[in-house]
Amino acid sequence: MSRMGDVLAGFHAAWEFESDSVLIRYERGIRTPKLFQALGERRVPLDAIAGVTLTRGKRGTVVLRVEPRPGADPLMEAAAGQLKESGDPYRLVMPADREVLAEYYADELRSLLTESESGPAERFLVEPPKGPLSFKAYDGKASFDGRTVNFRWFWTGASSAKWKAGDQTFPVGELNGVEWRSPEVFEGHLRLLHRETSGAAAQADQDPAAVVFGLGYGPVHESLPFAAAVLAAVRTSQPVAAVSAAGPRRDPADIAERIRHLGELHQAGLVTDEEFSVKKAELLSEL
Repeated sequence: MSRMGDVLAGFHAAWEFESDSVLIRYERGIRTPKLFQALGERRVPLDAIAGVTLTRGKRGTVVLRVEPRPGADPLMEAAAGQLKESGDPYRLVMPADREVLAEYYADELRSLLTESESGPAERFLVEPPKGPLSFKAYDGKASFDGRTVNFRWFWTGASSAKWKAGDQTFPVGELNGVEWRSPEVFEGHLRLLHRETSGAAAQADQDPAAVVFGLGYGPVHESLPFAAAVLAAVRTSQPVAAVSAAGPRRDPADIAERIRHLGELHQAGLVTDEEFSVKKAELLSEL
């Protein structure tokens, strides 16, 4: 593309354009989303990019975004569409007076993409978060050393079913994928999918292969990079790995209770109209 090393700076990040990739460096600061700070920097190969868009943003900004190919980035595969727009690591938000410059780089990127790079990737092309990694969930501590996932239960949060099963160890060679549910609105969880498991999974708080999130436990910037690193290790050890954002179909009464709670958050002003509509639709789809 243009000169190697050209840099386009925006709010919270700067993109450096290289001959075969885009190096995204995220800022560190109290206004930078915590997920970006946790990621630090990411190198996105051009063959991991399916498309490029430039749109008008909010409050006098423009947004340059690269669309990763399905299957190219373990972080986005694990997130499975659950990230909020403000937490999308592929968006570069800039002042509107830089629109002409942003359009130039968007055109440069588009000129380097080929039709063969628009379909699903056969393997991960973006490096996963580096380990070892760990985070505190509501009912236990999860740790991953690159080969094995460990769940150590907390007596203050773990269910009797998990205490009975004891602390858990999962070699990645025995796993088929991960299931990550964002904790940002409702209770979330990280579930490990075992190759030999069949049938409906237990509720996350009763499943020894899952840790559940709560207020201040298992935040996105800690649990999502963890899930992505595990998924990448599973995919490396197993050619085909599964990732799911939605668990088994839930009890209608449970869905109704969660919608009622969502309505309370909406009335209290803690959830926007758009978030309310999107989350309500997601809940109804689980019936």
